[in-house]
Order: sequence, then structure tokens, then C-alpha cells
Amino acid sequence: MKDRKTKSKLILIVSWAAVLFWMGLIFYLSAQVASQSDELSQGIAERLFGVIAKIIPGVNGDFLLSNFVVRKSAHFLSYLMLGLLTTNALRRSGVKGVRHLVIAIGICVLYAISDEVHQLFVPGRSGQIKDVLLDSGGAIVGTALHRLFERRE
Repeated sequence: MKDRKTKSKLILIVSWAAVLFWMGLIFYLSAQVASQSDELSQGIAERLFGVIAKIIPGVNGDFLLSNFVVRKSAHFLSYLMLGLLTTNALRRSGVKGVRHLVIAIGICVLYAISDEVHQLFVPGRSGQIKDVLLDSGGAIVGTALHRLFERRE
């Protein structure tokens, strides 16, 4: 019984550590000045286009559009992951029913708002309400996916 309790506590700690790590990663990426952030996005877009071009020969896309898509997809996917991690941590903390979903979404939305406020103080960056909405959408999808996986168990 003691081993089971210890294992459960360890899983709980790791679950919340994953949430904090992911939040730290989001903060780190948001703290990059505009040129640094744009360079990262362009590199990802170039690699992505390289892969797509190998799969679909002759594909031609607008590079600026692809960079835009990469940047906005990063918002959505990073908060989707945060939603998954936060929902999991709350569930493992014993929050039951729909409450863990609502609380997880609330945490993610508040973090998205704070992230955009943070970007107001980073050279060349700006805080945008549409990014908060995109982040929130990702978080909602992440919590919904967690709920879906949870029901399958």
C-alpha cells in the first residue's frame, strides 16, 4: 500500500512538473525578441516545406503565408499541450468531474493572457487578443482530448 501511495505522489509531482516545464518553455519562447522568434519560425517553415515538397513534388507555397501558418500553429499546439498536461495534473490531484476541465481551461486562458502581456515588454513583439483566443482554442481542444482519452480508459 505504501509503495502505491509513493508511486501516486511521484506521478502527481511529475505531472505538475511537466505543466511548469511547459509553461517555462512558452515563457522562454515568448521572451525571444522579434528577430529571434521570426528566425526560428522561418527555419521551421523551411524544413516543413522541404518535407512537403518531398511528399508532394512541385508544390509551391507562399513562404510568408507558411511562416504565418507555422507561427499560429505553434500557438495553438503549444496550448493544446498545456491543456492536456494541466488537465492530467488536476485529475491526478483528485479534482473530479467536469471541474478539472473547467479549471484547466481557466489556468490556460489566464496563462495565455499573461503571455501576451509579457510580450508587450519584449522588443519587437506585441500582445494580441487574437493570439489569446487561438491559445484558448488550443487549450480547449487539449482538455477535450484528455477527456476523450480518459473515457476510453
